[in-house]
Amino acid sequence: MTQDPNAEFDHAVLEKIELSPTGALPVTPAYQDALRRLYAAQQVYANANHKDCHVTARSLTRLRFFHAGNLDAFIAGQIGDDALEPNARIYDRYVQSLPADLRSRAEGLRLMVIGKPAHHRTKHGKAEVHDPLHMLFLVPGAGPNPGLPGNYLHGSLFHVGPDEATGAWEIHLHDSEDGAAVFSTPARTDVLTKLQEVISCAPFHLNELPTLGFRLG
Repeated sequence: MTQDPNAEFDHAVLEKIELSPTGALPVTPAYQDALRRLYAAQQVYANANHKDCHVTARSLTRLRFFHAGNLDAFIAGQIGDDALEPNARIYDRYVQSLPADLRSRAEGLRLMVIGKPAHHRTKHGKAEVHDPLHMLFLVPGAGPNPGLPGNYLHGSLFHVGPDEATGAWEIHLHDSEDGAAVFSTPARTDVLTKLQEVISCAPFHLNELPTLGFRLG
């Protein structure tokens, strides 16, 4: 039996958040104290769908995550990066998973999340030169700011530097604004392993990621 005198009330607060359609709580000292404890314990995050409301980490475990549908084949070396599901299609699946009242706001964030479509270029007499790998993924969670609609963090895996031999592979994870966490490694195999680890650990708050080797930015 727990010796924490607040445990029973904090558990009741978690249930109250989950039973509320918005995650709202009474603004009383007892509830505010409970929220401070639950936020500190990473059991509650700011609700991205409702301002000044809350969402529990355990409720986010029921959400889907989104990445290239053929990611496993890519990691296994069965396909090249040109064959990966495009970022726009990954984002389409995320938007369609949301309740109808959240989709418009998610669409308004599309450009921020995936950027402008890449266009293949001609170079050195070759008919087509592909842009470097830039792979989108979305997982449940939050950061210093709430996540995207539906309570999602958005991330990308990509290469920086002049070539794969001298550059670095990075994963960047963001909330809806400027909260960010970055992982960097010289090895492509290591960054792909880290991506799998990140996806398997969701949901999480960005400030938990230093335990996985990320730096907060």
